[in-house]
Amino acid sequence: MTELRVERVADYWVARFQAMASPCEVLVDTDDPTVARRVGAIAYSEALRVERKFSRYRADGVVAQINAANGATVEVDEETAALLNYADACYRMSDGRFDVTSGILRRVWRFDGSARVPESQAVQALMPLIGWGRVSWQNPRLTLLPGMEIDLGGIGKEYAVDRAVGLIRAESPASVLVNFGGDLVSSGARRDGRAWQIGIENPAQLANANASRGGFELTRGAAATSGDTRRYLLKDGQRYPHILDARTGWPVEGAPKSITVLAPTCIEAGTLATLAMLQGVQAESFLDTQGVKYWCLR
Repeated sequence: MTELRVERVADYWVARFQAMASPCEVLVDTDDPTVARRVGAIAYSEALRVERKFSRYRADGVVAQINAANGATVEVDEETAALLNYADACYRMSDGRFDVTSGILRRVWRFDGSARVPESQAVQALMPLIGWGRVSWQNPRLTLLPGMEIDLGGIGKEYAVDRAVGLIRAESPASVLVNFGGDLVSSGARRDGRAWQIGIENPAQLANANASRGGFELTRGAAATSGDTRRYLLKDGQRYPHILDARTGWPVEGAPKSITVLAPTCIEAGTLATLAMLQGVQAESFLDTQGVKYWCLR
């Protein structure tokens, strides 16, 4: 994690830091550097809090406590319970494709652009440890089978963005665009009535850091992107995207390169983008039924 840095850019201020393995920034529509620093500090503090509490890499967080229980029942706090309820809803909505117990697959899948595709036996050996349907969840008590784990990484960053924007709104009337690793929320129109301008990266032109295929304006609401432009394996001409189907332990076939979704909240946008990717060739059809605006790049 980096320290918070605040600097003037054009007619607004930008607060930047690193959290949740992502570059994070807060665009603040103000001329007052004191306001910009205060707003940036709110987002910075909340991002670190969410990371400390819910990251699977933190030995002192609630996820580590749950994963170390080895079959014992763990009683969770209200905030954690709300995220587990949301994870349960995602599991049901996706017919089991989205599953917070599937993070254990990282033991065999490492999407680093190499050709190191795991053997089928290695994937299959982990499948008995995957399945939200095997979990006992009676709010506020959670019981995993011995050896099972949960991983809230699929919703944690988007949740942190929503939390940060909510806290900022309570403290400042300034329009902000909170962006944590490409998952973002705008709190409202800028001072002159303009919207924030958002670009969509074109996977076919990643060599050009500024490449985009279209874009959109965001006045109030959220946008999130799911895709495999940077995390994949390539073996014998076959591309293996990092989006894994929890029911099989293998990457989804026929999924788009990336999907960007607009929604009222970031966690909704991120969930719909991920669930659409998990639909593979049916991604667009799934999103059409959700009644949201989206961009799908194949």
